[in-house]
Amino acid sequence: MKIRKELWFGFTLMGLIILAALTMLVSVDKITNGHIGLLMLSLVVVAIMLGFPTAFTLMGMGMIFTWVAYEENTTKTLDLMVSAAYKVMSNDVLISIPLFVFMGYLVERANLIEKLFRSLHLALARLPGALAVATLVTCAVFATATGIVGAVVTLMGLLALPQMLRAGYDVKMSAGAITAGGCLGILIPPSVMLIVYGATAGVSVVQLYAGAFFPGLMLAGLYILYVIIVAKFKPHMAPPLTEKERYIPLPPLLEKVAPAHTSLALPALLKALKGQRNADVPTSYLLKQLGVVLMPLILFVFVALWSYASVTTVPPVEEVSSLQVMGAGNADEAADADEGGLAVPPGTEAEEIDKAEAESAPALAEPAEPVAAAAAAPTSQPAPAGFWIGTGVGALALAVYYGLLSFTRFEVFKMLLTSFFPLLVLILAVLGSIVMGLATPTEAAAVGALGGFLLAAAYKKLTLSVVTESVFLTAKTSAMVCWLFVGSAIFSAAFALLGGQELVENWVMSMNLTKTQFLVLSQVIIFILGWPLEWTEIIVIFMPIFIPLLDNFGVDPLFFGLLVALNLQTAFLSPPVAMAAFYLKGVSPPHVTLNQIFAGMLPFMGIQVFAIILLYNFPAIGLWLPQVLYK
Repeated sequence: MKIRKELWFGFTLMGLIILAALTMLVSVDKITNGHIGLLMLSLVVVAIMLGFPTAFTLMGMGMIFTWVAYEENTTKTLDLMVSAAYKVMSNDVLISIPLFVFMGYLVERANLIEKLFRSLHLALARLPGALAVATLVTCAVFATATGIVGAVVTLMGLLALPQMLRAGYDVKMSAGAITAGGCLGILIPPSVMLIVYGATAGVSVVQLYAGAFFPGLMLAGLYILYVIIVAKFKPHMAPPLTEKERYIPLPPLLEKVAPAHTSLALPALLKALKGQRNADVPTSYLLKQLGVVLMPLILFVFVALWSYASVTTVPPVEEVSSLQVMGAGNADEAADADEGGLAVPPGTEAEEIDKAEAESAPALAEPAEPVAAAAAAPTSQPAPAGFWIGTGVGALALAVYYGLLSFTRFEVFKMLLTSFFPLLVLILAVLGSIVMGLATPTEAAAVGALGGFLLAAAYKKLTLSVVTESVFLTAKTSAMVCWLFVGSAIFSAAFALLGGQELVENWVMSMNLTKTQFLVLSQVIIFILGWPLEWTEIIVIFMPIFIPLLDNFGVDPLFFGLLVALNLQTAFLSPPVAMAAFYLKGVSPPHVTLNQIFAGMLPFMGIQVFAIILLYNFPAIGLWLPQVLYK
């Protein structure tokens, strides 16, 4: 029986792990509990690579080695298991996971991805590598809305891969664009991975979402830039679309109005409204089309007026009570003092002081007039120059848009209006409410689930079978994540009880690493772990080991989490596991081999490494937005 290359690689890696663990045990003078903890860690990795369920492997190993750490005390071991499970059940952040997953499954079943890909690939038709660029943009948008890597890669493999192959695209580039774009859902919020990392590391999920926003856009932008450059200098790998492929038929009624497909839409529609040669076209149809054409203008006017009102309005000044002379009482108190109190002898120095205070009292009370004047201060102010510059740039962009809006582009705009913009509104509603502090991640996830429900209903895909299947898959995914947390809690407790964490910390500190060296070492370890393990296993097993070391090197857990989030995409793109490759292979034509898919993913893995280097050298890419919003 011939064993495949990836199996040889896996068995070799498992053998090296076991050999390293045995060498460690043999080389030390005395085997301590800390060494047993490292042995447990090695056995867990090997068991997962053999195919055992991750959650139950962590729980089983954790229970066995906790029993060893407690010196065979069964009661304490069971108490630890119960407390770990209760800790996970009482974590409020984890409630958002099933809601986000449910939103993703509903959006996936609303069948928006086909319309989205078609409209984007027509809108970007003049760019080099238009199909690959449209694939990456579609993956980024859809991955943001769903966050389910397997679903995005599978759907794009069914939809985009055949079109790219028919257009003459290179197999490797096509496979690389689909797998890399599908994995963007791991990083771009609302990402389940960021929720899992936040709950594991004790970092605010809200700040993680804000921090991951620009790195996610940066990575997607680097992917698109790479595709455009390759298509520009090697057109045989990504041939441009032909005129036939770019042709968009117009509706019959619009054909009667349009002199030609390249004619400008706005003047032609306005002319048709007052002309008699289009009497067979209903006026209501023309008004409806004109309303769609004018939607960007209406939105621009609304935003401009709202911005003008916000920048010119002066906040009201709080009322300030008038000053009162210290020691001055009211008239009744003065009368009482005259009647029953001690009188000041006339002609004495005290009487002169009282007269002086009485004369100065009105003068001290004068600030009441400026307070009244402040109350009548103007409630508006001139708009700043920045507002007029921004408005002018927007107006210029709008003029260019209408100067280029032909009937063909108008049809593309309508396609985007029914596919891209609903998803964009859903994403902005979810992310905007989280980032701006209007809602917690759990509340925003509930809004997203409702939005996915409404989208599926709007596209007439909300059937009982769709809801049932979405609920079942959501329960399955959520149960997996929650059991992973339970297993991780038990495993981490056992590892700490045995002294494994202390042993690792002492070993790292003995190396006298600088902050940069520690970050490079940790990211290289995570990069290597991404070969045999998935991101869930890396976070729940190894993050509890890395997180306690961050204080020793002055590393912000938020920044470390962003580096890890960029790095963990290698878990889906690096062989031999590379789940994205297997997702794509399952739906690709027979002549597309797994080695071709792996080869196509390698340039995008290099881009990921470059993105990590950029984020490390320019931390503001990830930290600027959280600092602006929450500091």
